[in-house]
Amino acid sequence: MQQPLDERVSGSPAGTPPLRGQPSQGGLQAPADAPAPDPLLARGWCLRRRVLPQHTDHAGVMWHGAYVAWLEEARVEALAAVGLAYSDLAARGLELPVVSLTIDYRQALRHGDRVEIRSQALPRRGVKLPWRSLLLDGAGGLAAEARVDLVAVAVEGPGQPPRLLRRLPEDLERAVAALVRGPVQ
Repeated sequence: MQQPLDERVSGSPAGTPPLRGQPSQGGLQAPADAPAPDPLLARGWCLRRRVLPQHTDHAGVMWHGAYVAWLEEARVEALAAVGLAYSDLAARGLELPVVSLTIDYRQALRHGDRVEIRSQALPRRGVKLPWRSLLLDGAGGLAAEARVDLVAVAVEGPGQPPRLLRRLPEDLERAVAALVRGPVQ
């Protein structure tokens, strides 16, 4: 289930770090010259998962392809959270294929690790629907950062190539705007 990022996981230290010069919950202050917290830590969509055996390679490290599946799951769940099921789009012959994907792996995730996938839909760039996601380990450490670009296409029949949609259907346009705004805080 997608949840706003400002909701903390019970028993997890992962959460929004204090702003520069502002007291944290423990009364300590972040140094004034500390880097500003990433906006994704304060706003966006959150999907929580655990690394299971089927997500790992023979050494117990999360396989790179599992990241891609979780990124897609996070996007599909965020779309559902704003009231538009991906299955409904597909039933109408509309798809949102990935046209660009970049993942920067920072630290390994391992079997049993808890993971938060924090995602944000960014404003449209022409026909592209860009997303940015952070994958955080159970302690809030950055395990990976991903950028994904989607486009909207209409699938008009078997054997026919999909048609790129330069203008989105009204309900999808509203859903994209809601995704960019993020969850209600």
